[in-house]
Amino acid sequence: MSKAQPEKKKGRKGKTVCALLLATSIFALLRPALPYAQETELRGEVSESAILDDQQRKARQMSMASSQATTPGATAPAPTYQPASPGAVPDDDTGTATATGSIFDPPTADDDPFADNPTPVPPRRSASARQRAADEDKAEDEAADNKKTKKTPVDTTSTATTDDTDTAETDQDTNRRAVTIDSADRLQLDPGAERAEAIEGQDKKAEDDPFAATGIKLGSFVIRPTLEQGLTATSNADSSNGGKSALLSETTLRFNAVSDWAENSAVIDGYGTFRNTVSGQKINEGRGRIDGTLNVDLDNDLRAIAKLGYEIAPESASSPDAIAGVNSQPIRQTIDGSLAVEKDAGKMRFALTGAVSHDIYGDAKLSNGTVLSQKDRDSTLYTATLRTGYEISPAITPFAEVEVGRRLYDLRVDSSGFERSSTRLGARAGVELDMGEKLAGEFSAGWLREAIDDARLPAISGATVNADLKWSPERGTTIGLTGQTTVEGTTTADQSGDILYSGRLTGERQIRANLTGNAALGADWRDYVGSDGHDLTLSAEAGLTWWLNRYAGLTTRVRTEKQTSNLEGRDYTANSIFLGVKVQR
Repeated sequence: MSKAQPEKKKGRKGKTVCALLLATSIFALLRPALPYAQETELRGEVSESAILDDQQRKARQMSMASSQATTPGATAPAPTYQPASPGAVPDDDTGTATATGSIFDPPTADDDPFADNPTPVPPRRSASARQRAADEDKAEDEAADNKKTKKTPVDTTSTATTDDTDTAETDQDTNRRAVTIDSADRLQLDPGAERAEAIEGQDKKAEDDPFAATGIKLGSFVIRPTLEQGLTATSNADSSNGGKSALLSETTLRFNAVSDWAENSAVIDGYGTFRNTVSGQKINEGRGRIDGTLNVDLDNDLRAIAKLGYEIAPESASSPDAIAGVNSQPIRQTIDGSLAVEKDAGKMRFALTGAVSHDIYGDAKLSNGTVLSQKDRDSTLYTATLRTGYEISPAITPFAEVEVGRRLYDLRVDSSGFERSSTRLGARAGVELDMGEKLAGEFSAGWLREAIDDARLPAISGATVNADLKWSPERGTTIGLTGQTTVEGTTTADQSGDILYSGRLTGERQIRANLTGNAALGADWRDYVGSDGHDLTLSAEAGLTWWLNRYAGLTTRVRTEKQTSNLEGRDYTANSIFLGVKVQR
């Protein structure tokens, strides 16, 4: 009987505890509460420290429950709600969390026996506080914009009450929503942070000449070589009065080298042409020339221009001094050089140029096997030229110049017994043009005289015309005009020589990016001194070059040349056509 009573009391006590727990749960569920969980977005970052704290909290609760269960007569208290993040509890009018007597109330420091320094729950903002904070942020942004534009800022916080202001000062931004992937996608993209286009996809500037030679870098120079190989069919192989037709193999090598120095500059140009007979009249000859120019800037606005050249070629069969009855025309070599010093003083232009030219003639091999020396034709010409100009405008500079010189023959007396050395004197006036790519160059006219030392020979004198102009009427078209006056000596008995006037008009047109056309007209007039003899030579040429790619193309040209003379045996006509391949780098 005594054992049954305690068991009944224990059963009634358990039922009472269960009833209290049930009543408390129902009361908590029925108690009206604001849906704070709906006000705060639950999406956001969850740190590893928060996860660790939650795991430790659950472990402590389980240890407490197990310890109370092992204690006789102990009743396990209802577990309290521990919010996963700060601020997920209701707040009072002051914005601080308060206990409601619910199982969802935050635990106090006494509930956690393992917490030495409990972390206080940070206050969270009420709806009105968040609205005020947003208004304040908006007001600050408008104030900054007004400061930039010097406008008076509008006070948007004047409607806030004293209590709201005090509460807003205690609010912190610790409850702001963490940045997530979705929220980052909704952020406005900074225009300066846009992704740049790949280098391969960017638009490239179109080249002015996409088929121009790229060149080869060699030291401090860029070299652009060109090789042309083809066949020439001609009606007059050596351009002489008795020339015959032939099919020739023609090879031409050209090159241009330009320095890439920072201050001064150097340019080297050269060519070489080799002709061999495939069938017809026997021709086996080569000719070539190389020129170098160096420009150096000196002190006191002085400029120095140095030039050096070398040329080798067989003498033309149409030359007045051509030797008849030879297997091949003798070789003529020319070495020339000059040094000019230029200075600008205000609008005045001054230039002093010294030049030297030496001609060497090879021996002639006659058809009968004998050798004829031409040593008496070797000579050297020394000249000095002073030019003075005045710049009317940057595009036009008229000038005048005087020239003095001396021609010395290696042999004072030639094979005919004449002293061929002479004294040279000339004067010219002209104009320099510099209109950029449109028009550039110079033109001059004057008078030239060479008085021969031998009194039996008359002086060589006459008007001179010189020109070197480049005109571009439109893009892709270039017109050139060159003119030159040359004094030609001779070793023919009782003759002084002649004056040769040469003119050439050229045109080049870029028909398409890979198709270039060129044409040329030439005229030569030779006036013999001491007689009424003269020669007139007219020529015309046209050609096309079709580039297959940047490095190779097909080229062709046709040419006609006719010389008429009032001297016997000097007339001839030569027509030719060339077809070949051009390679460049």
